[in-house]
Amino acid sequence: MEVQANQTSVAVIRNNWTIDEVNGLFNLPFNDLLFKAQTVHRQHFNPNEVQVSTLLSIKTGACPEDCKYCSQSARYSTDIEKEKLMEVEKVLEAAQIAKSQGSTRFCMGAGWRNPKDRDMPHIVKMVQGVRDLGLETCMTLGMLNSDQAETLKEAGLDYYNHNLDTSKEHYNQIITTRTFQDRLDTLTNVRDAGMKVCSGGIVGLGEQASDRAGLLMQLANLPKQPDSVPINMLVKIEGTPLGDVDDLDPFEFVRCIAVARIMMPKSHVRLSAGREAMNEQMQALCFMAGANSIFYGCKLLTTANPEADADMQLFAKLGINTERGRAQTEEEQYQQQQSLQTAIVNQENADLFYDATQA
Repeated sequence: MEVQANQTSVAVIRNNWTIDEVNGLFNLPFNDLLFKAQTVHRQHFNPNEVQVSTLLSIKTGACPEDCKYCSQSARYSTDIEKEKLMEVEKVLEAAQIAKSQGSTRFCMGAGWRNPKDRDMPHIVKMVQGVRDLGLETCMTLGMLNSDQAETLKEAGLDYYNHNLDTSKEHYNQIITTRTFQDRLDTLTNVRDAGMKVCSGGIVGLGEQASDRAGLLMQLANLPKQPDSVPINMLVKIEGTPLGDVDDLDPFEFVRCIAVARIMMPKSHVRLSAGREAMNEQMQALCFMAGANSIFYGCKLLTTANPEADADMQLFAKLGINTERGRAQTEEEQYQQQQSLQTAIVNQENADLFYDATQA
């Protein structure tokens, strides 16, 4: 991968950020912050390339946890239908479709506090099957003990997602059924097993600006910074305690992306949940701020996400290409880009551009 040269010194990976330093980044003038973030981004990544993942809910609902934002909690009255663990064959069918649409990583999520021993053989088969398709694999199954982490590593799991969600100080206002330390312990088990860590958080939970700074400081100061950092904007779900919380200012969200990029220079920063509510200009600002990974497709677990064709059209307008995956040849990448161009040509011209008068 060719990374554009930069005359400034290359950003150093630090695990000793202070809260005053992080608040200082957040308080920079917006244009200065984006310039700094884009400069750091170009030192480590192709600025016009985005990694594309697909997320599938392999087991939905009936979770015993009390996360106040989550539609899958059994404690809240939402319209989510409870579903058992999917059959392996159906998961692999979904993975094949995701690959055909351009995804290079397939993420599987289950609404569990932690996986049970009886579930692990099925989980292992899913991981192995998705890898055989040439896709990177990721799972989010709740808390893991060290033995479970070793089992997943032996199966070939590439990434394990376990978000910190919010700052340590704000955490008990959002979740009481597992501790902040429980989350850190799971990340330790994943890291010790040799898997890559995917960990980020959610903003717009009614937190203070200092909590957004605290979340990013905690992530950056982990013994090894996460390989992937999803930044989610709260999707408000009716029936959950946060269903009517005030919206986060869009510029504050973009600031979170930029600060994450500066503090974690070599991590993929994922523009994750909440994209359905973002117009194209906001998403473009996020890419400018250093986001270089997205979830692709119409659904993230139980919440809406922009359709795949809409993402392709936005990428074309911005001159963004998708990052090549583990087993993607130059010919496969070429065919993917041709499919993108065909999808765009087949659209009416009026559909290709965002109408600012309708914002």
